[in-house]
Amino acid sequence: MYLRLIGIALLVPLADVLLLVVLATGLGPVTIGPAATVAVVVLTALIGLLLVRAEGRHTIRKIQRKLARGDPPTDELLDGALLLVAGALMLTPGLVTDLLGLVLVLPPTRYPIRLVVKRYVVKPYIDDKTDGFASGNVYIGGFPGGDGDASGFGGGFGGQSPGPGPGPGPDTDAGAADYDGETVEMGEEDYEFEDVSGTDDGDDGASRDR
Repeated sequence: MYLRLIGIALLVPLADVLLLVVLATGLGPVTIGPAATVAVVVLTALIGLLLVRAEGRHTIRKIQRKLARGDPPTDELLDGALLLVAGALMLTPGLVTDLLGLVLVLPPTRYPIRLVVKRYVVKPYIDDKTDGFASGNVYIGGFPGGDGDASGFGGGFGGQSPGPGPGPGPDTDAGAADYDGETVEMGEEDYEFEDVSGTDDGDDGASRDR
């Protein structure tokens, strides 16, 4: 594809040279002479540059209004880029390049070109750089290659099937295996404990009696 674009870019100046030769000499059916040919080239370039200047100011005002409203000026930035290309074509001596620049300058012909560039050039490039986040073409159904579980963890970790919720760990499972499920009853004697504070109080009292 890039080779085709390079070939088309090389054909444009070649067509310009052939057209100028035909108009300046008597090789073709239409001949206006060398002086008239140069005058036409200069005149078309001046008119084209004036149109680029006017459209550029209009585009800048539209960008400022959108920024003031907080909207992204996407289309206006594309228009600005197309106007820059049009200005470069207008500065190039030749009638074919001036015609292409005029197509990019006039709004009725520039808007369809802007839509084509936005759809087939800008959008695929941004999607490729952002992995689909720009247009929303991202995978949101869990991990790719899973079983489509909404949680995204298709087969669990380590080959274990996911349970209904968080359960006991490995140590708790081992302890639960030893537990026989019987109820353990405790009597009052199990709750009795020795009070050692009395011994300390007696020692303190003996020391005070001395």
